[in-house]
Amino acid sequence: MKIQLETIAPESKSPFRLLHDPKLSHLFYWHFHPELELVYIEGASAKRHVGDHISEYEGSDLVLIGSNIPHLNFDHGVKTPYQKEVLHIKPNFKEVILEGLADLKQIERLLELSKYGIAFYGGTKAQVGQAMKTLHTLEPFDFFMAVMRLLKCLSESKEFQLLHKTPYATKYHQKEQKRLRDIHAFLDEHYQRKIRLKEVAELCNLSTAAFCRYFKKNTGSTFTGFLNQYRISQAQRMLLKGNTVSETCFACGFESLSYFNRIFQKVAGENPSAFKKRFKNS
Repeated sequence: MKIQLETIAPESKSPFRLLHDPKLSHLFYWHFHPELELVYIEGASAKRHVGDHISEYEGSDLVLIGSNIPHLNFDHGVKTPYQKEVLHIKPNFKEVILEGLADLKQIERLLELSKYGIAFYGGTKAQVGQAMKTLHTLEPFDFFMAVMRLLKCLSESKEFQLLHKTPYATKYHQKEQKRLRDIHAFLDEHYQRKIRLKEVAELCNLSTAAFCRYFKKNTGSTFTGFLNQYRISQAQRMLLKGNTVSETCFACGFESLSYFNRIFQKVAGENPSAFKKRFKNS
């Protein structure tokens, strides 16, 4: 199973970052990141895959995922109309906001429990889920206070299930996380142009052969295969935003339409035009 280290750009100094209703049902996005993640989805029944835990949720789900726990996007394969809210909590939130404040000890304990992965149910899920759907309408100060109230509600709830018996231990050490993050950041910045294997290997201070072995071992994919998957993911987003197939092809680093169509078909299981038409109709 391929795993990606998601790079989340620090858009502001806020400890929180909201993704309002991101639609990724067409992607198998197995990834991890240093930020904690609170995700709410409704109108869907699908797989909940967090770390080593795999189960099914029905109708809606509310899960708090700890730092660097790999997880699958909760809308993978969903065909019904749905809404999803994803809140990222920066890893320094505890030190910057909570440190030394006795009144916030409950929230600090909640963050510790997130290392197990937490699924909430009942009234807590309904209340917090409804509140999360309004976060995108709030001004920065009100947004901050609303998130703090959500965390307080979760920290006081008894309606939850821990997804692992012990804190999930990521196999990626800090040095490996930084190296993978550097690779992802490089791809994110340069995927629109031709990328030579040698320059990525030099970024990691490895020979080309050593880099290929390292990358295959840590991602389960060749670098070329991974780069193509990354570019196709970007292409899918562009197509969903209304870009033409030709515009998308060259904007995502492909040098010919025929090669783009072939790789898109291989990765997505359909050609770009069919993909665009299917989501436009739905």
